[in-house]
Amino acid sequence: MITSILVANRGEIARRVFRTCAGLGIARAAVFSDADAGSPHVAESDAAVRLPGDAPSDTYLRPDLLVAAAKATGADAVHPGYGFLSENAGFAQAVLDAGLTWIGPPPAAIASMGSKVEAKRIMASAGVPVLSELDPASVTEAELPVLIKASAGGGGRGMRVVRSLDELADAVDSARAEAASAFGDPTVFCERYLETGRHIEVQVLADEHGTVWTVGERECSIQRRHQKVLEEAPSPLVDAKMRAELSDAAAKAAKAIGYVGAGTVEFLATADGEFFFLEMNTRLQVEHPVTELVFGLDLVASQIRVAEGHALPAEPPAPSGHAIEVRLYAEDPAAGWQPQTGTLRRFEVPGDVRVDSGVADGSVIGVHYDPMLAKVIAWAPDRAEAARKLAGALAGARVHGVRTNRDLLVNVLRHKEFLAGNIDTAFFDRHGLEALSTPLGDERLAAVAAAFADAAANRAGRRFPAGWRNVPSVPQTKRYTVGDNEYEVAYRDGKVEGSDITLVSATPARVVLDVDGVRRNFDVARYPGLVCVGTVSLTPVPRFTEPGQALAAGSLVAPMPGTVLRIAVEAGASVAAGDPLLWLEAMKMEHKITAPADGVVAELPVSAGQQVEVGAVLAVVTKE
Repeated sequence: MITSILVANRGEIARRVFRTCAGLGIARAAVFSDADAGSPHVAESDAAVRLPGDAPSDTYLRPDLLVAAAKATGADAVHPGYGFLSENAGFAQAVLDAGLTWIGPPPAAIASMGSKVEAKRIMASAGVPVLSELDPASVTEAELPVLIKASAGGGGRGMRVVRSLDELADAVDSARAEAASAFGDPTVFCERYLETGRHIEVQVLADEHGTVWTVGERECSIQRRHQKVLEEAPSPLVDAKMRAELSDAAAKAAKAIGYVGAGTVEFLATADGEFFFLEMNTRLQVEHPVTELVFGLDLVASQIRVAEGHALPAEPPAPSGHAIEVRLYAEDPAAGWQPQTGTLRRFEVPGDVRVDSGVADGSVIGVHYDPMLAKVIAWAPDRAEAARKLAGALAGARVHGVRTNRDLLVNVLRHKEFLAGNIDTAFFDRHGLEALSTPLGDERLAAVAAAFADAAANRAGRRFPAGWRNVPSVPQTKRYTVGDNEYEVAYRDGKVEGSDITLVSATPARVVLDVDGVRRNFDVARYPGLVCVGTVSLTPVPRFTEPGQALAAGSLVAPMPGTVLRIAVEAGASVAAGDPLLWLEAMKMEHKITAPADGVVAELPVSAGQQVEVGAVLAVVTKE
């Protein structure tokens, strides 16, 4: 019997495993980098070991430190979570060599699926449908478009879609560089790219006694940068016949490599039901909660029981209802999915939904790890009700302090094409990020509410008698920015000038407005340099700018700390809107910085290889 588990991971997945451990009476051991010293997963552990440093390569990717931490805490088992070393056969073997229980598949099974190239060969031999592998050096025009993929990893890193031969060489070089940075292996390969494919995966669970479960399928087609954003079970595409075929292929895949434990076999499917093997994830998936809610399972508990040598029942439980999960990221979808950093002032999701998060009020969102804040999951008897429940919970969530993809997620869940089940991997391209990122809240009304809430707060703390004003004939004016938009609110005696908006009541935390005869309520949260009104976050504009703080017109600043990878232009060059200027590496991914308009590169104060902080000027583009 396992008595104590070290989770060789961080954040949300560490907390998820700890939740099951607590229910089973198993002690919880954690590891943490310096950046994670204040993380909730550390506070929820029974014992925790510091891994000196911030970078993954110095901390969560060090098998020697993780095994030593397990021994130091008295753990007798290791759960790898997902990401980091979860699919590293060498780490699994090191855990076993140390006399500890590995809560995962055998190292040989991990190794066989560790290379996507080798994995496809094994699957083809087992009778699982696969897409033919293409040699990047010999791709022809007739074979375009193609997808370049990193052999050693996933998550969208090292992936490039190529539609013309003259782009192929640069795309291969770029993919190799990103794969080497993310996985330590620059190997890439090509395969045919299906423009409107469906990403379908099957959950498998196998024991060491020969029983293999296929626990339904999940649809993960809505993606950004080849990374999943929304997942659901069951898939609206899959009928009973296709489900049987998918399950058969997934079972063959698991048996072909002697699989034990929880894993996922991923397929790319076409609209007519044809499907091809993509990869097998030899670990627990991020999206496992939708399967748990539909089948009434605790997959982490199942992993632990299998690791202890218990046999699975002959058949899995029957499914019921529908579950949808969204990944709430600290990112700006409209700005090329740029990750966001900062302090999360408040995090609260209401409603009858499941929230698996790695953050809490006050958490600092940094640059060292994936910017996912939480997974929010809803279950209901049918798909439409699950989507409505999840959209409502997200719309009412208080996520203050960093920009997120929340508005995008709600708009997707309420989109008529999503509700009709018409989804694929090109969903965002087809429907447009700008339209899907439309703000949920009225920014203008939010600015008005913020102005009256600020005025109420000022009244509560003032030193002058109520009603005192030095220039009573002039309206009071406040300005706020929301992204690139600026709003000025001028009001006098509770009436907003130039509008049909009247103040009904205001406190620092609650404002009621009469808008064209309709009363509207606004909850307001105020923090230093930030006012949050419903789903809208506003930055107050100071009346006076400190000397030296103003940037030159046309300045492009670093959206996050990172490293300048390469530069495409020189100072003095003419550029058109959208032309690449340089590439910044942050969070193990490349971020392209482009010209915002036609003009001339007036300044280029950075060089390749240079480290930059958030807000650093990368380039200045002025009108020609």
